[in-house]
Amino acid sequence: ARQSHRYGKGHILENVADVITALEGVNLPPHARVLDVATGGGHTGLHLASLGHEVTLSDLTDAMLARAGELAASRGLDVKTVRHSAEAMPHASASFDLVTCRVAPHHFSAPDKFVREVARVLVSGGHFMLIDGTAFDDEPEAEEWSHNLEKLRDPSHNRFLTPRTWKKLCEDAGLTVLKCGVYSKKQPDLEWYFDTAATPPANREAVRELIASAAGRTRDLFKIAVEDGKIVWWWPMLALVARK
Repeated sequence: ARQSHRYGKGHILENVADVITALEGVNLPPHARVLDVATGGGHTGLHLASLGHEVTLSDLTDAMLARAGELAASRGLDVKTVRHSAEAMPHASASFDLVTCRVAPHHFSAPDKFVREVARVLVSGGHFMLIDGTAFDDEPEAEEWSHNLEKLRDPSHNRFLTPRTWKKLCEDAGLTVLKCGVYSKKQPDLEWYFDTAATPPANREAVRELIASAAGRTRDLFKIAVEDGKIVWWWPMLALVARK
């Protein structure tokens, strides 16, 4: 909530090209009922609202929902906002044609409960789109490095899950995975990354040390480098689409 002002207009997630790509081939009905979970600045949900869909934005904090609502109003979009956690949704079963969640699940304390709730609120034939940072399958050292770095940068971080783990969670909840692809997203400026989470000074220094001491395999996987005096790297990102 304290950082909600950083997630609105101008945030890196305002670019929804990844959402457009992920949803290619997903045939939504006209005026589809959409739930955007952990909406943050609302960018994913507002994109879908701009296409004429009936969108509900949900988040854990009133501050985030207020910011997303303000952005919706500034764009002339009519959306509904509801405060709830990702693991316990107050919506009736079979309420939505599409559930989306973007760059948030790594904060969730119980991803398995979240996916089961997604499956519950989806109509038969409905779709689930998940985009989030991920960990490499079969690369435990790199996974541990990224976990330690993210936990220092933002204590609300829980864990990046591997593509294999997300697929199993979906399958266990009765969802059929249609797409499960990994792509790289450049993290252009470590200092911006710190400011977004209000990382304490001591933790910032610890993160810098982790980056400096990253082993060869980890350094290669994340493409750690210095460009124009700024530390940059490439996070692996998961784009998953499943159908109920």
